[in-house]
Amino acid sequence: MTASKRDRQHAILELIGTREIGSQEELRQLLAKRGWEVTQSTLSRDLRDLRIARVPTGQGVRYVVSESAGEDASRAPLAAILPQLFVRLEGVSHMIVLKTVIGGAQTVASAIDRESSTDILGTIAGDDTILMVCRSEAARERVARRLASLGKRAT
Repeated sequence: MTASKRDRQHAILELIGTREIGSQEELRQLLAKRGWEVTQSTLSRDLRDLRIARVPTGQGVRYVVSESAGEDASRAPLAAILPQLFVRLEGVSHMIVLKTVIGGAQTVASAIDRESSTDILGTIAGDDTILMVCRSEAARERVARRLASLGKRAT
């Protein structure tokens, strides 16, 4: 991969991790403001290479970094992803069930796993539901409070 392609893709990851972007044209214009003039076909290839997906949210369709994007440290953090995908959460005993928009659970669970919280023993994700097993009830309360707080940023 050339240095310019790597730099351009890093800019794409940064933009998607910090803004709600709903179309390739919007992303192309944001890149142009940073000096990256790209064609639609180049941008499509970059999005595919980076495994960036468009997912439905309460505010419309948005781009997010897919859970299968590899172990790239520049992927969007939980704080950037969860507000776009969060629906609700409930907790009982040592467990939390977090609901996301359809297709969002894998992306959110991967971001949770990357945080390496000592309060969370593990996550299991389906299409729109994540089960988290916490170390204790107190850990569940801490994690649930944080996730609810991040999720409310979407409103």
